[in-house]
Amino acid sequence: MSALLWDDDMRLGYEPMDETHREFADVVHALQTCAEAARPAALQRVIEHLRSHFDEEDALMREHDFPPRDCHIDEHAAVLQSAEDVAALVAAGDSSAVPSFAQALADWFPGHAVHLDSALAHWMVKRQYGGKPVVFRRRVEQHA
Repeated sequence: MSALLWDDDMRLGYEPMDETHREFADVVHALQTCAEAARPAALQRVIEHLRSHFDEEDALMREHDFPPRDCHIDEHAAVLQSAEDVAALVAAGDSSAVPSFAQALADWFPGHAVHLDSALAHWMVKRQYGGKPVVFRRRVEQHA
C-alpha cells in the first residue's frame, strides 16, 4: 500500500485548489495510517473534507461556466457516494473496507488532479488573470 503524501508535483497553480488538495492528501493519509479503532473518526473526517472539497469545486465550475463541468461533477458525486457506502458499513460495525477505500482514494486522486482538476485550475487562472498558471516546484536534495 502506498501512502498518499502531498508533494509539490501535485501543485496545479491555483492556490485555492492547491490548498484543498493538500488537505485532501492529509486526511487520506491519516485514514491510510490510522489504527483500526480510529477508522470511523478518520473516515468521517475524509467524508467531511470530500463534501467541502467537492462543493467548492462544483460551485467554481458552475459559477465560472466551466465547459466540461458535468463529467467532473459526476465523478465527485460517485466518489462521495462510495465514501458514504463505506461509512454505512462502518456504522454497521464492519470497518474492513476502510483500508481498501483509503487506497482507492490515494490511487484515484493523482489522475483526477492531472486530467480534470488541472483543466479547472487553468480555466480559473485564465478567467481571473488572463494567463496560464505558473507553478514553482522545489527540489530539495537530502544530503546524508
